[in-house]
Amino acid sequence: MLTVITLAAAMLVARYGWRVPALGDAERAAYDLRTTAFAPQAAQDPRIIMVVYNDQTLIATRKRSPLDRGLLARALRAIDALGPRRIGIDILFDQPQDEDATLIAALRAMKTPTYVAYAELSSNRNNLIEEQEAYLRSVIQQLAGSNAHPASIRVEVDADNVARQWPYQPSGLPPRLTNAMEPGAVGFADYHGAIRYRLPKDADRPVFATLPIDLFADPALAGALADQIRGRDVLIGGDIIDIDRFEVPMTGFSVTSLPGTGRDMPGLEVHATMLAQALDGARLTTVPGWMLWAAAILVVLAAAGTSLAELGLWRMSLVLATQASLFVGIPLLLQSKGVDTLMLPALGWLIGWALAFAAVSAAARAVGTLQRRFAQSALGKYLPRDIARSILDDPSKLALHGERREIFVLFSDLEGFTELSHQLAPEQVASLLNRYLDTLSQVVLDHGGTIDKFVGDAVVAIWGAPIARPEDGANAARAALAMWQAGEDFRKTVPSDLPKVGRTRVGLHFGTAIVGNFGGEGRIQYTALGDTMNTAARLESANKQLGTSVVASREAAERSGLDWWRPLGAVRLRGRPTPVDLFEPAPTIAADERAQLAVLVAAAAVGEPDAVSAITALALSRPDDRALAKLSERLSLCQHGEAYDLL
Repeated sequence: MLTVITLAAAMLVARYGWRVPALGDAERAAYDLRTTAFAPQAAQDPRIIMVVYNDQTLIATRKRSPLDRGLLARALRAIDALGPRRIGIDILFDQPQDEDATLIAALRAMKTPTYVAYAELSSNRNNLIEEQEAYLRSVIQQLAGSNAHPASIRVEVDADNVARQWPYQPSGLPPRLTNAMEPGAVGFADYHGAIRYRLPKDADRPVFATLPIDLFADPALAGALADQIRGRDVLIGGDIIDIDRFEVPMTGFSVTSLPGTGRDMPGLEVHATMLAQALDGARLTTVPGWMLWAAAILVVLAAAGTSLAELGLWRMSLVLATQASLFVGIPLLLQSKGVDTLMLPALGWLIGWALAFAAVSAAARAVGTLQRRFAQSALGKYLPRDIARSILDDPSKLALHGERREIFVLFSDLEGFTELSHQLAPEQVASLLNRYLDTLSQVVLDHGGTIDKFVGDAVVAIWGAPIARPEDGANAARAALAMWQAGEDFRKTVPSDLPKVGRTRVGLHFGTAIVGNFGGEGRIQYTALGDTMNTAARLESANKQLGTSVVASREAAERSGLDWWRPLGAVRLRGRPTPVDLFEPAPTIAADERAQLAVLVAAAAVGEPDAVSAITALALSRPDDRALAKLSERLSLCQHGEAYDLL
């Protein structure tokens, strides 16, 4: 339950990192860093000019709040006469002043479309009271029927007082100042995404030109500024050191090579920035919510998969480095491509990944420790990987006691190795034997078998335990032939200065055996016991007299599902009272020849002398086929189809 809760928390963090306490501050800082690093650098914008009350204006007019409206009225008349495109005023007329009648007359006389700041108590409780709202309404009402229209001047800030996104448009308020001045901007009527801040290319030329409003109070001076005003959008407001200022993403980073960083911004410039963004049609593409959910799910799945992966140190390091690069790189890449990464939980991905990794790792350790200890002690290294994984998932599949199972048993032996070992130094014997056993063991594992034991140079393997699969018979048969071939290949790799290595002989049988863990308190081995094991060992040994390298019983051959077998008659194995029908894998012999031999062997088994003669003739036609020659010899010595007794 704790794991599930932690994984759920990890997913929520990976999705809503911006809203998690403390982490949200880090997300905002990371976003500001991305925004600053990839902010477009722009020459001075020729479309917008700011006309401002600055601190020098306040000293000259001896009015700080409200701002001098007589000065504003004179400036509006002068600017209107210079032919601007539109005018936006970021000053609230929310309390009476002696010059109000003059200002209202100037606004009503405007030929240029002019947009006057408006706000309401419902959306601006920190800066308005009811009396201020009432007076502001009365001013707007007096402008009805003129070219002066109300516009909302809301600027939205996050918890850290940084203006990062366009303000939400409450119902009932006039349009935002930007939308009012540029109503045709496609896609910005309901835009609530990130503000596209730009940095100046040159330190001495800010993105937006600024002129003091005092210059327009004197008609003579105002006329000289006609080129600065004509055809432009004019924004009028304050650029005062301690009034209506906002931190922006670049405020927290002072970079010498990036002019415009490390400073706060007057609200008027924030409006200018949004207006320029609308004029450029630069509506930033946002990452949809479903994609953020998909990313959060992938983060948790990646953490879970990584925690469960059994990788070496360098592979795990590579996986971790790759995932960390993606978590850091994707937000940077998106930001560089102009995608709005506001609310993209970049750090939430890292924290969510860490939570999920820790939760799954802890659960895996708790659940898997006993299973893995048990499997490692019981199975060792003699199981193929898929069977080992299956047993780790469900240890009950490996019986801790003996149980009767039908299995395929394979015995192999290296011809003449005992004599060979007497001719070599111990180090050479160990090196040669280990390499040989490793080669044959890999064949068994590659074919889904379980290594039962090593007896000197012999390999004993089983199929059907501890887990039985439908393809066990075919796999066992193919492994028998592959082990012989691997032995032949191994012979070719033995240095020429060493004695020659003999053939690898293989016997395969199918039958019932008792399988399980056997031993004592000091040592337990998973193995199979019973007559089936002995029969397989006798079959391997019989290869010497049969002239074969691989031989299987009828029980194994018929259950293999393969059609490559050719019969070698019935023999009575040493110490076994019941005859065994023998078969040899012969995939290189034509199917019609195998079928012909099968008919002849069946006929000989019922005592037909012509069948024996035919087999003898066939053996003479194939002088290199030792197994066929030996079969002819055995049948010639037996009367009336009796089984041949091997010594």
